[in-house]
Amino acid sequence: MAVTLKEVAELAGVSRSAVSRTFTPGASVSAKTREKVEKAAAELGYSPSLIARSLATNRTKLIGLVANNFQNPAFLDVFDLFTSALQERGLRPLLVNLSEETSPQQSLNLLRQYSVDGVIVASSTLPPSFAAAFQEAGIPVVHTFGKHQGDTPVHVVGIDNVQCGAMAARCLAERLYRTTALLGGPETATSTQDRAKGFLTEAEKLGLRVVKVCYAETYSYEAGRQAMHAVLADDAVEAVFCGDDLIAIGAIDAARAAGRQVPEDIGILGFNDIAMAGWDAYALTTIRQPIRDIIMSSVELVVAMVEAPASGPEIRLFPCSVIERGSLRGAP
Repeated sequence: MAVTLKEVAELAGVSRSAVSRTFTPGASVSAKTREKVEKAAAELGYSPSLIARSLATNRTKLIGLVANNFQNPAFLDVFDLFTSALQERGLRPLLVNLSEETSPQQSLNLLRQYSVDGVIVASSTLPPSFAAAFQEAGIPVVHTFGKHQGDTPVHVVGIDNVQCGAMAARCLAERLYRTTALLGGPETATSTQDRAKGFLTEAEKLGLRVVKVCYAETYSYEAGRQAMHAVLADDAVEAVFCGDDLIAIGAIDAARAAGRQVPEDIGILGFNDIAMAGWDAYALTTIRQPIRDIIMSSVELVVAMVEAPASGPEIRLFPCSVIERGSLRGAP
């Protein structure tokens, strides 16, 4: 049977409340009492009940992590960083896999059942209204990788996708490519729309011809490989900006299967800088999104909201950078 708080108190010769305070972060307890309690707890093999503590404090220390892109290897890094950052702060993640679900109600009901203290929506494909639904329900929420806009009702942490799209256009222009294509992620995703907007606008300024605009159905290898066929139908295309590294890797294999060498016959530029991008088989030049900075900032914000709700939403955007490898011809 589990050792009880009462048994620890009796062995230590202190009150039950003294035992409770000893295992409550920030609670006042003398060094002498703490030593007695910890010694008794060690002898009995006692561990404080998190469930009991949550009932007493009205805090579960659960943070909902809502995502819908589990098939992408990039999310493995995201999940690892999120869980580590939460656990370092004594918090625990409650994972919600949306799959094809786009309505927040089911997720909201689940998170309410577990009485989460806060929510992080980690997705660039969900609309801003999704995260706003949690805010309206009174749950502190941060939209990570979300679309930033002036009237957003929630905290947003991520990047400026319009500027990143423009960065991609400049990257290709600097390498003297003149006829290009855009192979984006899902067309309905706000991140895809913003990257496309930035790329197309900057390309026009630079005199860069964009002769093909295609979209992959999902952020996946197979979707990228399939969508690349439409790009390869135009022999004039010299380089392709892909909205995601998995899409870009699929595009590279599609080009090779069609007898086109990368980068000799066609250049490929990716986005995200996942681990596979650095594999020798692909050596993908890509635009790195500062995932760690974004995640740490998201956790910092949601914890701050739980401890002391902020007066208004905050937008935190981090700069991206081009990671040079071998899927584009060298800059002059």
